[in-house]
Amino acid sequence: MIATPTPKFINVRGQLMDLSIPKIMGIVNVTPDSFYDGGQIRSNRDLLHKVEKMLADGADILDVGAYSSRPGAAEVSEKEERKLATHAVSEIVKAFPEAVVSIDSFRMTVARASLDVGASIINDISGGELDESMFDLVIERNVPYIMMHMRGNPQTMSQMTDYKDIISDIIDYFNFKLSQLTRKGVKDIIIDPGFGFAKTREQNFELMNKLELLWMLDVPMLCGISRKSMIFKTLNCTPDQALNGTTALNMASLMKGASILRVHDVREAKETITLFQEIKNR
Repeated sequence: MIATPTPKFINVRGQLMDLSIPKIMGIVNVTPDSFYDGGQIRSNRDLLHKVEKMLADGADILDVGAYSSRPGAAEVSEKEERKLATHAVSEIVKAFPEAVVSIDSFRMTVARASLDVGASIINDISGGELDESMFDLVIERNVPYIMMHMRGNPQTMSQMTDYKDIISDIIDYFNFKLSQLTRKGVKDIIIDPGFGFAKTREQNFELMNKLELLWMLDVPMLCGISRKSMIFKTLNCTPDQALNGTTALNMASLMKGASILRVHDVREAKETITLFQEIKNR
């Protein structure tokens, strides 16, 4: 059975983005140590070549990140993250002015600086937990806000996987934060259940199995499972070999109501959505 949550729109730069047909967020990491593609972008030419290919392959959003959030990742200073992020965002919007760019950061100062140079969505892995001023920025700028479920930070989250009931705990987490933001007039909120963040491999699959229960929150949902350890550890392979598994779980995410897929491999995600729409429309 295919999930049929209420269709949603988000306002991006004054234009409505229709999420009734799932959208693709392409991952643009400008970090040296991301778990799969760290260090691939070493120059403006590398950056723009990657972005051009993602847009040609069907990316709807480009998600720029300058702080690796893989488990145990090294700390990146606020100054360095802001420098890397703003440079990448500004270069992208200069070369591709119609592109929709999100900034993947839990730091308000990095998000603000990125919005100032052309980003139009904030993607916060901490849901405001790691920088209490992030919500103030979202309210002030009135931009779409993606908030993820996570405990702790990238350095500690692997030790914070004790849940009474993982689905109920995640729903309670989002309910509280949604009420905080909606009371302040924020309308364009997207939730990300946070596969791989403060969750064991088994908990990730339990979450996927019951993902449709998050419909009750009545907001769009992003799923980011691209090449993650829940795939490559289960299949006994490497992240480089995890594309087939990623496609399988992307389809599962769509069947359970995901509105946005956050991926490294845009063309394959686009094909998955095309096939999903054929099933859904029959």
